[in-house]
Amino acid sequence: MKKLALAVVILTTITACKNENELRNPNAIAVTYPETKTVDTVDTYFGEEVKDPYRWLEDDRSEETGAWVKAQNEVTSNYLEQIPYRQELKDRLEEIWNYEKISAPFVEGDYTYFYKNDGLQNQSVIYRKKTGNDNEEVFLDPNTFSKDGTISLGGLNFSKSGKLAAYSISEGGSDWRKVIVIDAENKKQIEDTIVDVKFSGISWKENEGFYYSSYDKPKGSELSAKTDQHKLFYHKLGTSQKQDQLIYGGTPEQKHRYVSGSVTEDGNYLFIYPRSSTSGTKLLMQNLSQPNSKMVTILDNSDTDTGVIENVGTTLYLITNKNAPNQKVVTVDASNPNPENWKDFIPETENVLSVSTSSGYIFASYMVDAVSKVKQYDYDGNLVREIELPGVGSAGGFGGKKEDEIVYYSFSNYITPSTIYTLDPKNGASEVYKKPAINFNADDFESKQVFYTSKDGTKVPMIISYKKGVELNGKNPTILYSYGGFNISMTPGFSIANAVWMEQGGVYAVPNIRGGGEYGKKWHDAGTKMEKQNVFDDFIAAAEYLIDNNYTSSDYLAIRGGSNGGLLVGATMTQRPDLMRVALPAVGVLDMLRYHTFTSGAGWAYDYGTSEDNKEMFDYLKAYSPVHNVKEGVEYPATLITTGDHDDRVVPAHSFKFAAELQSKQSGTNPTLIRIETDAGHGAGTPVSKTIEQYADIFGFTLYNMGYKVLPNKTNSKVKG
Repeated sequence: MKKLALAVVILTTITACKNENELRNPNAIAVTYPETKTVDTVDTYFGEEVKDPYRWLEDDRSEETGAWVKAQNEVTSNYLEQIPYRQELKDRLEEIWNYEKISAPFVEGDYTYFYKNDGLQNQSVIYRKKTGNDNEEVFLDPNTFSKDGTISLGGLNFSKSGKLAAYSISEGGSDWRKVIVIDAENKKQIEDTIVDVKFSGISWKENEGFYYSSYDKPKGSELSAKTDQHKLFYHKLGTSQKQDQLIYGGTPEQKHRYVSGSVTEDGNYLFIYPRSSTSGTKLLMQNLSQPNSKMVTILDNSDTDTGVIENVGTTLYLITNKNAPNQKVVTVDASNPNPENWKDFIPETENVLSVSTSSGYIFASYMVDAVSKVKQYDYDGNLVREIELPGVGSAGGFGGKKEDEIVYYSFSNYITPSTIYTLDPKNGASEVYKKPAINFNADDFESKQVFYTSKDGTKVPMIISYKKGVELNGKNPTILYSYGGFNISMTPGFSIANAVWMEQGGVYAVPNIRGGGEYGKKWHDAGTKMEKQNVFDDFIAAAEYLIDNNYTSSDYLAIRGGSNGGLLVGATMTQRPDLMRVALPAVGVLDMLRYHTFTSGAGWAYDYGTSEDNKEMFDYLKAYSPVHNVKEGVEYPATLITTGDHDDRVVPAHSFKFAAELQSKQSGTNPTLIRIETDAGHGAGTPVSKTIEQYADIFGFTLYNMGYKVLPNKTNSKVKG
């Protein structure tokens, strides 16, 4: 009798668990994960041993890792193929994506250039027309670089006369670039290709040559091996790359992880920016108008960020956060440019400042709670006007040459596709230049900004966008997206993919969490190193606000972010797995104990600190590192990790190891999948076709794991539990 009773209890318990799982995920698909072997790798930090059982996945060149990637992609592909509306999502994404996109024009020499994409072209094409002639011609078509669009254009820069051009290309999404120099008139290559260029602009010195930056090619894998000393070179046209002059970075005293150089528009000055981290820069100057002039140090420390905006003769205009956390503009004479001689030109305000120049004016763009406000100044510091913007959102552009008669700028927000405007700088009149003919009616949608309270009482803004008429019943599929690091601000901007999400009745919410730059250096620093938990707390509080105010509930909430935002998702889902239904970490920094050992990762230490700094920093990093905080027996949300096999900025090993940890420890039926894009990197230059496929997979995975049998814009589509 007792045995029978016990059997009934066990059976009842099993049935109850089964029913609960089915109610939570009525669309559960059985997944058999590839076997991921473990190794006995152990690191010791300040006397504490830390196991790293998936260390072998860091070797991106091994056949074993390649086989693991292939096996994981097969499992993921098989799962995604079973989502009934995956193709429907892809079709809608293609339909809405398929409209002409044109950039603001810019003049180089005798031609006006612009970028154009007919709609679904993998890469945008550069067109031009000769001054006084309306006939357009293709100048450069990146779609011809490769059949599948995986070789992309990295940058395009013209010599001062406009007669020569240098452009960089990226192969398979890698940050390593090649630079090709052409005669702009006949579009023919004029010398050998410059190779092994990384994290570099191209800045011309008259028509004689150009400056570029790179590292020595690392030993081991060029996609993951550490790169530590960046160097600035000068390439003289007509000479081989081996003869390129090393300008900065060749000695131990000049060792920096990032070094860039730029030449002023008049060609008189070269400015060099050495950085050891992503925040803080030194500043050096060389007078190119004087032969054999010596390098002059303006700032010899990396305590602040300072950049040269412009020069008028010997007067330099600089933007800096030195003694001004929200930034200000100062002027100084190039003959004695030290900080003690700086004079305030545009003083610091309570709002964060960024600047650009065009047509002989300076345009000061302010972020007011992440929304743009723009003022126009002359070079004497007089306020000319505040620019009347088309609405509440983000305005960009306002950059050009001194002789330009028209200023171009763009405006968008989460529900307004980016439109290009012309501005007459003399009278302030704005007109629409190019409005996209997109199959999306912005009038059907709305965005609202709210302020919520984080764990420590900090007020944080968030913009929530959705289709008008959405009922706040706690059952709306919602994506919560943010970044939270590196002084990067989440300002309102239109996304074709997010438009499709909102068409489905989806809510899209973006909080301006700490670690970003929305409120200046203090806001950034409040989300770094030993304060990094503030970032995750802000994100968690944003989710709780959406749930408490019935925009959504945990069963309908997805969290998403990329790169540092992938860390945000990984940390949030391991700290609060109950909070969301779906987690979407993309190209994430997920192993916080070893991130600094790959490529240029050590340069991120300003934001993160490293596990080698001291025991306190090690303990703090280990406490939130996603790879090290996956626990046995925990039911984590349905997770789709995305990365690229050529990502040499945040190496895919971060994502590989996180996926392996989740797959081995996940409790319940929620899937843990990893989607590894081949011949793709950190994101820049990804072909349109691959981007559309990825969004169809992400949205399909998200909605399916929220329980939708068909797309939610269809009536009676939700499975009731």
